[in-house]
Amino acid sequence: MTVAGIGAEGWGGLAAAAQEAIRQADVVFGGERQLALLPPEVTARQVAWPTPLVRALPMLLVKTPGAHKVVLASGDPTFFGIATTIARVVPGFDLTVLPHPSSVSLACARMGWAQQEVEVVSLVGRPLAMLQPSVAPRRRLLVLVPNGEIPAQVAKLLRERGFGPSELTALSNLGAIEGPDTAGESRVSASADEWPANGFPLHAPHGPQSLTVLAITCTAGPTPTRLSRVPGLPDEAYENDGQLTKRHVRAVTLSALAPEPGELLWDVGGGAGSIGIEWLRTHPSCTAISVERDPERARRITRNAELLGVPHLQVKTGEAPAELAGLPTPDAIFVGGGLTAPGLLEHCWEALAPGGRIVVNVTTLESEMLLAQAKASYGGTLAKIEIARATAIGRFTGWRPAMPVTQWTAWKAAE
Repeated sequence: MTVAGIGAEGWGGLAAAAQEAIRQADVVFGGERQLALLPPEVTARQVAWPTPLVRALPMLLVKTPGAHKVVLASGDPTFFGIATTIARVVPGFDLTVLPHPSSVSLACARMGWAQQEVEVVSLVGRPLAMLQPSVAPRRRLLVLVPNGEIPAQVAKLLRERGFGPSELTALSNLGAIEGPDTAGESRVSASADEWPANGFPLHAPHGPQSLTVLAITCTAGPTPTRLSRVPGLPDEAYENDGQLTKRHVRAVTLSALAPEPGELLWDVGGGAGSIGIEWLRTHPSCTAISVERDPERARRITRNAELLGVPHLQVKTGEAPAELAGLPTPDAIFVGGGLTAPGLLEHCWEALAPGGRIVVNVTTLESEMLLAQAKASYGGTLAKIEIARATAIGRFTGWRPAMPVTQWTAWKAAE
């Protein structure tokens, strides 16, 4: 099977190898827009993708007759593209991928930006909140959007974060050549403050386009809300009822958990969800499951995750350890509550992947005794974290200590 990238300019923009592969094909798969770009000389049977696609993909590709099959993809098929989906869901195919310049390459060329210095965020089939962690002063972002309505929503998000002066440029139909019956590229620029709430400005030459890249130069206003990716966000960033791992302890805890790209965390006793949320913010490929017994707190965790740009945090409502049964094997576990539940610590240790680590924070003497026993059984280290904050004492200032936190950290031996 060959997966060939095709741009908005159509057949004439394809390399000779891609054109030849399509000419020799018995069947060509693709979206209706891609198939419409093929000239009459292509005699292969054309099959448009169904909706939803991924579930139907294995049967469609395997059962459709034809010795030579070609799949058309927009731009580079391995960049948020169909080639990686096929490789994942139908691993038996011998794939040949013929890439075309991606929308990111074309957008950087139009903007004069260095591609390696740009962060790319896809909002195609993903919630708007995914953009939140990437918003920072002086950052250049390329946002892949599915329609002309999303840029207005992005502009609104930037205004709400205090980044209203940010410059937005909507680049549509990249690579297209304007003709009597076809629209060429369009480009519309405005600040987030000036972007109209109902979508693209009226003077856009071709109106909203279905294929749009939004280029953003982030510029902070006088009072921006800054949400660093470094663990230890301000406590005020979280909606909470007091069950929150406080900022300084949270930073130490995330350091002990040591997240790596692609790893999974169990956050047991989620509270406000801060540990799982900041684990996810360290890298887009990280995953996390928060387990919280209180339904209202579980809903609050979901709201916090959405607000702080990690809506993919999984939240399970129920008692641990029972609620942990059947969950995927974690690379790291944090226990922030419920340690005295019978069998919880033993279950977590058994579930932990080889080479994984567990971090437990407690504040009571009874829980400290359990941690001492855990250290004797599994090894690791114990540390006491004590934080004092300067507060007013009459006309003067003194230190007010917070309740000390005892932390046990242990790494499971690798097989």
